[in-house]
Amino acid sequence: MVATASRAETRAWCLALGAHAVIDHSKPLAAELKAAGIGEVDMVASLTQTGQHYAQIIESLKPQGQLAVIDDLPTLDAMPLKTKCISLHWEMMFTRSRFETPDIAEQGALLAEVAALVDAGRIRTTANASFGTINAANLRKAHALIESGTAQGKVVLAGF
Repeated sequence: MVATASRAETRAWCLALGAHAVIDHSKPLAAELKAAGIGEVDMVASLTQTGQHYAQIIESLKPQGQLAVIDDLPTLDAMPLKTKCISLHWEMMFTRSRFETPDIAEQGALLAEVAALVDAGRIRTTANASFGTINAANLRKAHALIESGTAQGKVVLAGF
């Protein structure tokens, strides 16, 4: 698994979470992969800033590769995927419940599986900063961290 990070501390964090290699997303991705001895990849899970990196992701994927996206983009042109026959997979956590799909129970099964993997220590949460109960002061602190551009992982505020 290859992760992306642009700072030494986030690079170390990605490696501690289990990444086999970490490339710098502030530089051209294909060149970074090549420098790491990897070249094109089979799959990309783009979790944030997909629009900013879209062309580079396509360049970095092998023909018949797979791109999974979870973030919101104002638009997404799928035509650049055609040349390499890259498949696009868009995931939204609440699709099953929102549309009451026939497989709605699968959401609970997936969440139970993730919980079991966390309990077994096979995967770790990306929650990395907790500011306590939701209130104005803690919300300001959490927001300041996110705005600083130095947050790692998820920032958490607890119940009301």
